Amino acid sequence: MLDCVIIGGGPAGLTAAIYLARFRRDFALIDGGASRAAWVPVSHNHAGFPDGISGTALLERMATQAIHYGAPIRRGEVERLAGDRQAGFTVTLDGIVLHARTILLATGVVDIPPALPDLRGAVADGLIRYCPVCDGFEIIDRTVGVIGHGAGGLGEAKFLRSYTDRVSLLSTDVTLAPDDALRRQAADAGIAIVGSPVAAIVAEADRACSITTQDGEVHRFDAIYSALGTRKRSALARMIGAALTDDGCIVTSSHQQTSTGGVFAAGDIVRGLNQISVAMGEAAIAATAIHNMLRGVAVE
Repeated sequence: MLDCVIIGGGPAGLTAAIYLARFRRDFALIDGGASRAAWVPVSHNHAGFPDGISGTALLERMATQAIHYGAPIRRGEVERLAGDRQAGFTVTLDGIVLHARTILLATGVVDIPPALPDLRGAVADGLIRYCPVCDGFEIIDRTVGVIGHGAGGLGEAKFLRSYTDRVSLLSTDVTLAPDDALRRQAADAGIAIVGSPVAAIVAEADRACSITTQDGEVHRFDAIYSALGTRKRSALARMIGAALTDDGCIVTSSHQQTSTGGVFAAGDIVRGLNQISVAMGEAAIAATAIHNMLRGVAVE
């Protein structure tokens, strides 16, 4: 029986793997190969990289470090998670069953994409962005569009107003009515409303983009932020009976333990700030708590 199975190979899972390997624990990391961090073209706010680092480069460095200390990384999709702290847990993937004393869920979230062509290329080119906390600094005094509707879209547009006074709110599938409460709130915050839904986005030579709306109007922006929310990868947490928030995030203690004893969680799947550095910090806490639990120290 393994000491732990880590499910998820993003920044949280890989950080936990480095810690558990250095704690000399017998464990496995299961990587589905779909970390949200891989979509990051360049991160400028991750400490230690003043010139920035891409998400894929960071993941590669972390995996290399984990493997250096003997961490076993297996590619695959976990199909079933069952068991409890007393009898142990079973993790089923690709017809194989792993047995473990503890579980760390680092399954992350998936950004809900706008319905636009060549989305990955647009993200790689910096035309479509998902995280104003990460890169709002890079759009100071530039012209920015926010795709989103309702409180979520307006909230992100308001956040970006601290960087630029040229912010517009757009939608891909909803006409923003001229007299609705959203428009009034946007006006109070100095945010323009593009009422007609987006029909197309086109990259331009100077790394800007133009958006054509369904009414035929063309709007030019230096960057577009998608504020359509995320889908939580919480199916395994639900399968094992862990408590979730209303929107599907995993509820944890201060030591990252879920409501199911012996099951821990870290990263974007946990309620809080979706940041690489936060995921890594939570993983360090979780891995240390797992190590202490396994050596008989009470962990809440």
